[in-house]
Amino acid sequence: MANLPSTHSSDVLLTHTIQALLQGPTGMPISTALTHIDQWYQLLIDSGIPAFQDIARELGNLQSLISAELDLFDGKSIGSSLSMLGAQTIQAADKVEDALKADLSKLGDLLIKFGGDLENHISPA
Repeated sequence: MANLPSTHSSDVLLTHTIQALLQGPTGMPISTALTHIDQWYQLLIDSGIPAFQDIARELGNLQSLISAELDLFDGKSIGSSLSMLGAQTIQAADKVEDALKADLSKLGDLLIKFGGDLENHISPA
């Protein structure tokens, strides 16, 4: 069974990320989102576990999309990335200790929900 490095810090980060996402996809300032992405990226890339490193790579993609100039901000692409991260997170939840499974699955579900909301959002003409 795979474990995220530094279980205590990953538990805290997981809890904070879920709480932030419960505010809705636009309820989090971009700077906070980028901080969460950086923290997760480092934790997952350092894990040495291929499934976690795949998530880290998608986080890098999401970070690039979020960091784009405001006029280049692509909600559909961000939504697609969030959905991909959600699916990867749910798959990874099957590989972690029982204490993290429920929260990782919840995080994956939230990412898929918000990703779908952004992918299907139609901007006014």
